[in-house]
Amino acid sequence: MKAIIQEAYGAPDVLRLADRPDPQARDGWTVVELRAAALNWHDVLVREGKYSSPLPHTPGADGAGIDLSTGEEVVILPSLWWGGDESAPGSKWEILGDHRPGTYAERVAVPTECIAPKPTGLSWAEAAALPLVGLTVYRALFSRARLQKGESLLVLGAGGGVATTAVMLAAAVGARVVVTSSADEKIDQTRNIGAAGGVRYDGSGADSWPEDARELNGGAGFDVVLDSVGTWTQSIRALRPGGRLVVLGASRAEQAPIDIRPFYFGQYDLLGTTMGSPHDFAGLLGLMAEHDVPPPVIDRAFPLDRAADAHTYLASGAGFGKVVLEI
Repeated sequence: MKAIIQEAYGAPDVLRLADRPDPQARDGWTVVELRAAALNWHDVLVREGKYSSPLPHTPGADGAGIDLSTGEEVVILPSLWWGGDESAPGSKWEILGDHRPGTYAERVAVPTECIAPKPTGLSWAEAAALPLVGLTVYRALFSRARLQKGESLLVLGAGGGVATTAVMLAAAVGARVVVTSSADEKIDQTRNIGAAGGVRYDGSGADSWPEDARELNGGAGFDVVLDSVGTWTQSIRALRPGGRLVVLGASRAEQAPIDIRPFYFGQYDLLGTTMGSPHDFAGLLGLMAEHDVPPPVIDRAFPLDRAADAHTYLASGAGFGKVVLEI
């Protein structure tokens, strides 16, 4: 089969197309013939060596295709061996494409428990774009932050897959959603998928975006802030007393100083989260079946042999929605 191989860690040009042996089915594992694979920022970290993936390596967590044992159209759950405790992953938990071959390939082998029927109505690209960000956002907003109809949500960094998915899922259940961005165009685009509006976090709004966002929420703080960038200090300023800050990334900051007394007097919740469990994935698919959730936003698709170009485009931050490899 054809697959993307990296033989070193580094820039996007370490990714190249090569011939690899076909994966083999075995007890407890299923081979999926892939039709599309979606990119995630996690893949960039794998490429750069942040997870010490064995070399040579095929990255990729997200994919959709045909179950070769049944002929069914399926999506892949990239969260492997979560364990029996829903509160946190177990010691054997890993993400597909970290330490075993991933989805940047014509075929991939995954644990049989990690495949699910492809949601009706989604294209191959949309189906491939759903699992990692959909699962991550579902766990963050509903399993962890307990977001309810009628509550308010602030999503930081409009434009990426996590942000666009968060807007769509939250709006579908009846929450009021506001976003932050460095581009007016991206704020306008989020209105088309359910956001009430947004504020700039750069330029003149660099110091005041939490207060600017509160103004868009009628002057009140938010019930929930979804922070995938690491700006906890500012995010707390956007919360109402008793609000919940749910955090799942550190793309802009690795450390966050917090004034302790105002935090506990504010009765805030600080909730860490990651990708979720099979139970969370079932919850995501159930939510999509019950509510009118738009399909994942696809910004751009590349052929498999242009995976390096796809990574370069993803890192540019210019896109709105998901970047996908068509196979």
